[in-house]
Amino acid sequence: AGGQGRIIDRAVERPPTMKKQKILQLAKGFRGRAKNCFRIAINRVEKALQYQYRDRKVKKREARKLWIQQINAATRQHGVRLRLRLMPLSSGKRVWGRFVLLTILSLSLSLSCLQIIYSQFMHTLAKDNIKLDRKTLSDLAINEPHSFKALVDRVKFMRGNGID
Repeated sequence: AGGQGRIIDRAVERPPTMKKQKILQLAKGFRGRAKNCFRIAINRVEKALQYQYRDRKVKKREARKLWIQQINAATRQHGVRLRLRLMPLSSGKRVWGRFVLLTILSLSLSLSCLQIIYSQFMHTLAKDNIKLDRKTLSDLAINEPHSFKALVDRVKFMRGNGID
């Protein structure tokens, strides 16, 4: 009877951000004690959530890089071809019977000048007010090569390179 009327004060715990069951649920599949020992699991789960947050952004970055590579490869595939003309060499009145390549011109121009590359392609599309994102362009390049070639031809026309 000595304890009657006495109120026992208990320490009221503040609810943690994640309860123990939630932590252990998230730790399922971890190796060793990280899956069932709370002290270890809480650290591993926190780190896993950090990786998860970071990698959601990395996933988008990697997808964008892949789209750019695919667009670049497709534009180079449909790019301007290197054309070499044959011309007769003439020396005074005599015309040599052979045709020779214009090697001086062909060697002075690098292949990158003769091909439509990704940056030129995207710049010309933007200038021509063609609003297609990289994901759509990549999908077109893979699944609809004729449609993509039409876009490349449009870019060539806008840049003044003519159409193959």
